[in-house]
Amino acid sequence: MPIDTGTSIRDALDSAVIAIAAAGCETPRLDAEMLLAHVLGVARERLLLDRDLAVAGPSVRAFQDAVRRRAVEREPVAYICASRAFRRLQLRCDRRALIPRPETELLVETALARLPTGARVLDVGTGCGAVALALEDERPDLRVAGSDVSLDALGLARANGERLGLDVRWLHADLLAGVPDDFDAIVANLPYVAESERERLPPEILRHEPAGALSAGPDGLSCVRRLVAEAGPHARARARVRLLALEVGAGQAGAVIALMGEAGFRDVRIELDLAGIERVVVGVQ
Repeated sequence: MPIDTGTSIRDALDSAVIAIAAAGCETPRLDAEMLLAHVLGVARERLLLDRDLAVAGPSVRAFQDAVRRRAVEREPVAYICASRAFRRLQLRCDRRALIPRPETELLVETALARLPTGARVLDVGTGCGAVALALEDERPDLRVAGSDVSLDALGLARANGERLGLDVRWLHADLLAGVPDDFDAIVANLPYVAESERERLPPEILRHEPAGALSAGPDGLSCVRRLVAEAGPHARARARVRLLALEVGAGQAGAVIALMGEAGFRDVRIELDLAGIERVVVGVQ
């Protein structure tokens, strides 16, 4: 994708869109705009409004490299830009953790609607910290912690919290094993891809996002199954979990409802995402 010094924004974008579309990416125009805005250090809107803006100097090679990473390597835009918007937050993203998805915002909304003032909340499998930080940002009355088995992911979450000035406590733990305190609520977006589905994932996910944060046994529920059992009313003598909210994959809600019922949770309900998929299962005890 050759770009001459002083190339117009329109020409640069048109060339990038052709390359990205040819690679099979689903949103080539959006991808190209986000990459160019990142390289130029401007908002996407300015690409359309500022007629004097051009791709010149070091930006030429930087944009060429960004497009190559997207089109040839199929690297996600969020990793190339090292950033992803999540609710009101702009989070740093890299290969240490999964990229936050729009559907995960429903997990935050579900928790916010049900958490009482001052509740102690644990985000299990926090990754880059998206859910924990969003809860702290939107409900400063809550006492929020985030945990992960991956020290790399916790390092990214901690850096996001420090940069945003949000006071979340970070814990290294394998689900609830090693968690030192009791919590009133647990929220979690755990791995839920079945092993048989793994090879069908898009190359953006399969090649670049951490494998340990994706797959979860033959049915995709091995992590969820463990957490539900550990959070149930009879699992730990000190357990005080009042609410459990879990993001699940398409078609998994029924099985998770059964697991939560067997573990002693009641009033188990399903929340649908914007695509009408049963995305969040929530219960109380």
